[in-house]
This record gives sequence, C-alpha cells and structure tokens, in this order.
Amino acid sequence: MRRTMPLVFAALVCGLANPAGARAELEGIHKIQHVVVIMQENRTFDTYFGTYPGANGIPHGVCVPDPGNGGCVRPFFNPEERNAGGPHGNVASIEDVDEGKMDGFVRLAESRFGCTETGGCGKFQNIPLAGIDVMGYHDARQIPNYWKYAEEFVLQDAMFEPVDTWSLTQHLFFVSGWSAVCPKGDNNPLDCVNTLKPIQPADNWAKPIEQPPRATYAWTDITYLLARAGVSWRYYMHEGAEPDCEDDEAVSCEHVKLNAKTPGIWNPLADFVDVRQDRQLGDIQPLPKLYKALAAESACGLPNVSWIAPSQEVSDHPPAPIWKGQAYVTTLVNSIMRSPCWKSSAIFVSWDDWGGFYDHVVPPSVDENGYGIRVPGLVISPYAKRGYIDNQQLSHDAYLKFIEDDFLAGQRLDPSTDGRPDPRPDVRERMLGAADLAHDFNFKQTPRQPLLLPAKPAPGPASETP
Repeated sequence: MRRTMPLVFAALVCGLANPAGARAELEGIHKIQHVVVIMQENRTFDTYFGTYPGANGIPHGVCVPDPGNGGCVRPFFNPEERNAGGPHGNVASIEDVDEGKMDGFVRLAESRFGCTETGGCGKFQNIPLAGIDVMGYHDARQIPNYWKYAEEFVLQDAMFEPVDTWSLTQHLFFVSGWSAVCPKGDNNPLDCVNTLKPIQPADNWAKPIEQPPRATYAWTDITYLLARAGVSWRYYMHEGAEPDCEDDEAVSCEHVKLNAKTPGIWNPLADFVDVRQDRQLGDIQPLPKLYKALAAESACGLPNVSWIAPSQEVSDHPPAPIWKGQAYVTTLVNSIMRSPCWKSSAIFVSWDDWGGFYDHVVPPSVDENGYGIRVPGLVISPYAKRGYIDNQQLSHDAYLKFIEDDFLAGQRLDPSTDGRPDPRPDVRERMLGAADLAHDFNFKQTPRQPLLLPAKPAPGPASETP
C-alpha cells in the first residue's frame, strides 16, 4: 500500500512508515503505523458521556430556558433511540453558547418547528420529545459499547469542534486545518479567503468527482504532505444518503446520494486542487475496500492514514437510530482488531459537531474561527492507556498533529514551510500548544489484546442522575 518515497523530503520520514519487517525497531509514536479516524455526527459530550463517572459531565442544577412551553428544561435521560436535535450552523452555535451562558439550545430547537430556520421546517412529529430532546442524555443503557471503549481505553472530555459551525466546514478543517472561499477555477492557494461558509462541493452533491468541481478548494490539505512523503492514505465512504442538509442551518431535508464518486459535505477531498494534481482521486474509496484491506491475512492491508465517513443511517445524526451508529462503529473497530493491523493501529473516534444538543462547557476562543461546542472523543489502540480520561484541551486539529508527528517528522500545514503557501490565519496544529494525543498512549506497555464487542449488545447499567 505504501509508495516509494520521492524527493529529499522523504529522508525526513524514512523509517517512520516502515514495512512490517522493521516494525520491531520503531519506538514511541512510530509504533503506530496505521491511523484510523472514524468521524460520526452531531453529538455533544454531555449527550453521550455527560454522566460518565469521573468525566467533566453535566453539573448539578442545570436548567435551560424553554420559552416555547415556559419554565426551563433540566438534563434528563432520554430512552428514545431516535432524536431530533436542533439547528447546528454558525448562527445556531453563537445563540446556543449565548456569550457563555450555554442556554440557547431549547429555544433554537423549538424555533425550527415554526419554520423559522431557512429550509428547516423540521418534520419530526413522530419523534417523542422533539424540541426538548436537545437536553436529553444517553448512557450505557443505550450506548454500552461506546461506554465500554471509554472504560477500557481513553475518553477525551475536552475535545472541541475546530470551528463553531456545521459539517462541511468541520470536514474541511478535518483534512486541512482551514476553511476558505477560493475563486472558481483558480488553483492559486494565495487567492483563497478565510470563511466559515465555504462553497458546497457540488450541485446537489450528485456530480461525479471526475468532472470539474463546482467548488475550488485550492488551499493545502494534509494529503499534499502525505503524498510528497510517500505516506499512503485512503478516505473511505459508507455509501448511502448524505448525513446533513444543504442548508447549514436546516435540520430536515430530502437526503441526497452519497458515495465515493460524488463530492459532498462528508467527502470534501474530491474538490481539493492538490488531490487532483497529485492524481489521488482514486484514494477516495467505498467502505467495502476498507474491509477488503482488513481481510489480508499475512500483513496489514491498510494505508498509513485512513479516514472513515458514514452515511446518514449509521451516522448518529438525527433522526438515525443511535443503536445503528454504535453497531457500525463497533463493526469497524472489531474488524481492525481481528486483522494484522491491530498491533500497529490507533483508532480515533469522534463526532463532527454538536447537532444542536446541550453541552455545559463554554468553548474556548482560540482564533477568529473557533473552537466550537464540545464533542466526545475516544482513543482505541493496543498502546492506549486503560480507563484514562484525557482532560487536555483538544480539537480535531489534534488528529492532523498526530499524523504529522508520526509520519512527517513534525512537518506542519504551515504556509511558510510546506512548499505550497496559502493565507490561512494561523497554523491550527500549533494552536494546540502542548496538548498532544500522544499523551493518551503508553508505548512502553505490553500491547493490549483486542476487545471484541457485540454489534448489538445488551443494555448496560443506568448512570447516576446529574
């Protein structure tokens, strides 16, 4: 799966992406030769782990104003598998946070039922508690596997969205550390301008990626550095329906086709100029290709870096049933654990944005773009610490930093050094400061054995009421 490393730059990373025969010589972070990032959708930390023991969860006495019904709504255990959530664009984020009061969630969720959100009339009459379910939380009774991963591996309770807005912008940051608008057809990265409202990848997300893109993403993404260093990557798509709406403030819409051959809010790499110039559109692949790579028996068939994006049905995005999202993630993790890849892998699981759900932690302001509202994060690896709660202030930018430290000798997406300058306002990986995902590992420990969990587990025990 690995390419021959071209250019002098490859010398900097020689030995970091070694074949299996040399793996015994690797030390520290370089024991991880396969980074797998599983990105789910639309959940806050408090929604999924707000009552997890020892974590920074829901504080006692919280009650968020409910102008639609009067009074306020306290966080409550929500037994429903399908949720409605709320608006989750930039405007909604600002109003939910409400200058640090964290009290706009119910008001925003209820407002869309009056069709006040553009394109978001919200037909959720069949979902109980819609409008106030943004204050509901789930625990091991419904998501026992997520809680088991936290118990046996690492739970991050200070992971924030990189920006305070919706899925497309999050996913651009996810692979590039930035979001911008570039003149259509202009391949010069220096002509791009910072924005939280980037251009949609394609009309209705149904145009094949081989055609000229609707959007031009000319700035530099991480695959440019990976390709230059001969580090292999794949972006795997679970084909089905797009898990979000074309309008970033909408919460209900007609779903559109999603697959590895159509660009979309969950498939942004297809419209990056450097991906096309590097002739790597073929590295965006349907999910069955990942399972085929994991089926290799003699050696790991995964690339060095894998991103996995879901379809609506398995995304945890309302109104998809949360048991399906958990089953999908469990199947992915089990498949990696059963393969030769497990002994050299790090699996990062997170959720791209808050989906309108409540969280009590005020997002830090690190620059003009973010951070956004807190989301859950899990680290699963044979070298992950056991039962560790990571309190470091993190964002999804930390995944880029880990990849760069592991495979690129610490090279950053830095306009002054990466050979392809763009006008991004800062280097996001450096905004993390000393925070580092490597702290979630003990590379001196005996590698952990696989923890295979049933895709449809029995309910776990109830948590304590906050």
